Amino acid sequence: MATTFDTLKFVENLKKSGFSEEQAKGLSDALKDVQDSSMGITATKGDLKELKSEIISDIVKWVAAMLVAQAAVIAALVRLFGLK
Repeated sequence: MATTFDTLKFVENLKKSGFSEEQAKGLSDALKDVQDSSMGITATKGDLKELKSEIISDIVKWVAAMLVAQAAVIAALVRLFGLK
C-alpha cells in the first residue's frame, strides 16, 4: 500500500516550528529518500503466513530426517551389540 508524503506541508510545518527553510527542505528530502528506499520491503499478512508455512515445512522435514537417522543408529547399535 503506497502512502503519499506532502513535502510542502512538511516544510511549512517545520518552518512554523522554527526551522530555517534550508533545514526544513533538508529534512523533507531525507525523509522522502527513506520512504522511497523502504517501499519494496513491506511485508503483508500473506507474506508472513507464507513464511510461517515454509518454516514449519522445513522443521517437519528436519525432524523427519532426524527420526530416520535415529532409527538407523538404533538399528545399527542393536545389530552391533546383538540386543534382543
